[in-house]
Amino acid sequence: MNLQNTAIGARLLTTAFASLTLLTSLAIPAGAAEEMLNVYMNHARVLKLDRPVSKVIIGNSDVADATVADAKTIVLTGRSFGTTNLVVLDTDGNAIVDERILVSIDEGNTVRVFRQTVRSVLSCTPNCEEHATQKTAVAN
Repeated sequence: MNLQNTAIGARLLTTAFASLTLLTSLAIPAGAAEEMLNVYMNHARVLKLDRPVSKVIIGNSDVADATVADAKTIVLTGRSFGTTNLVVLDTDGNAIVDERILVSIDEGNTVRVFRQTVRSVLSCTPNCEEHATQKTAVAN
């Protein structure tokens, strides 16, 4: 391998990396994760509001659930992995909250086990128990 081939390879690698970085930034807008309310699956999150709530709407109740604890407090619970939205209206029908919700697993204390096309996630708090299993589709 000579110096010219090494320089060409380095330029190609730099171009490929720049393209990958550009594609990644186009696919996931900067700060997209911060713009969502994050809730862990099977965990609750308390939302304190500045005015009384009249209606609570969840886009997909299979992903998250919301309960009115009192006039100014909502308890948001993650039910399954995914995204949905939360809209909270006041007595005049004005939106107090209109946010996207991301329900994910608490990554701390987890172990992933890969066996060919099957992936298992174990929650280890303090003993390891199977949390989720996913079979990967094989392309023909």
